[in-house]
Amino acid sequence: MLSCRGCRPSGRHDRQWPGRKRRVRGASRVEVPTSCGPRARSNSASRGPADEARAGPVGRGDSRRAAESSLVSDFVSGAAADSTTEVDDLALACDGDDAAFTRLVAPLRRELHAHCYRMLGSVHDADDALQDALLRAWRGLARFEGRSSLRTWLYTVATRTCLDIAKSRGRRAMPVDLGPSSDRAVVDAAPLTDVAWLGPYPDAGLAPGTTGPDARYEQREAVELAFVAAMQHLSGNQRAALLLFEVLGFSVAEIATMMGTSTTSVNSALARARRMIADKVPSPTQQQTLRAAGDARVREVVTGFAAALERGDADALVALVTEDVTWSMPPLPHWYRGIEAAIDFALQIPMTRCPSWRHLATSANGQPGVACYLGQDDAGPHHGWSITVLTLRGHHIAEITSFIGPGHFARFDLPASLP
Repeated sequence: MLSCRGCRPSGRHDRQWPGRKRRVRGASRVEVPTSCGPRARSNSASRGPADEARAGPVGRGDSRRAAESSLVSDFVSGAAADSTTEVDDLALACDGDDAAFTRLVAPLRRELHAHCYRMLGSVHDADDALQDALLRAWRGLARFEGRSSLRTWLYTVATRTCLDIAKSRGRRAMPVDLGPSSDRAVVDAAPLTDVAWLGPYPDAGLAPGTTGPDARYEQREAVELAFVAAMQHLSGNQRAALLLFEVLGFSVAEIATMMGTSTTSVNSALARARRMIADKVPSPTQQQTLRAAGDARVREVVTGFAAALERGDADALVALVTEDVTWSMPPLPHWYRGIEAAIDFALQIPMTRCPSWRHLATSANGQPGVACYLGQDDAGPHHGWSITVLTLRGHHIAEITSFIGPGHFARFDLPASLP
């Protein structure tokens, strides 16, 4: 296997690393004025989206159950067809029409996936959460009585699914969470495969703006590395409350109903989450920084960073970074803080021990990025090595985060190798 002599990849695409999916937006708020049909329930008036989200199999027979696996694969791949109105599709779906259900949820698929990523910090976990949430929603559709919008109900199901996964899998980490920075380059570092690492999120399909008029954060702000990493330091309920209120624009009362708790509990979770985010997420956001820098300067930084590595030009790299720049490379545990340590790492490993580099510009987590390809020599093929995400401060690079692993490339619609 192709190797950079300064660090050793794990040799496998670890389940804890992200993989291949997309992103989010398109939130048509499907208001449903009627229920899925008659209900013989004396307590139906007190039911809300949280109750409706507690979905078990509804027993529509073998044909319904046989359709479930097909529905999940269609939904995850984004298959949908234009036909009847949303209300008609709801009626058809309640009657067991899986294609109608797929059409109903298709406009919300990408934004639900991004919500799951924000909750869990991993594209793979977001994939699992979205698939499980869809299956729960399909099985519990007969219990949906239209007391909330379909969008609210689906977010309730997705959020509760993410909370279940977060309890079983724990939080995602970055190298900075594991210990202090290294002053000098660590040669022949081995990856930690027993750590659940935070992963990158591709920008394709993540629209600008917010998902609602009351949302505080833009969609891209809410996937920035600092924001997603900070979310991992919150409890599951705090994550859910913050995302539902600040990112998606639901009210405290709506969130209380969705989570099956009181408004007092939601406000308490929000207050604690806001304090943590304020402490860990820098201001201005990357979206504000990138707009202030301008597209031309951002392109200049990206191309300059790639060229410096390809040429082994340490002076050019120094000119691009801040004095307190950090460089981390999950799943490697070591990280570097300060221009002296970061440049020592660059000189000792990528600029000298790695035979040949090529690069493609990309973007991840709402930030500029570079896809790094490593080759044995300049003339031969170069294979995907890392997705490197750049965090800017002013017009310079303040953080370099290189997510090592060829498994990231397919999700970013990038070639696995360059000829």
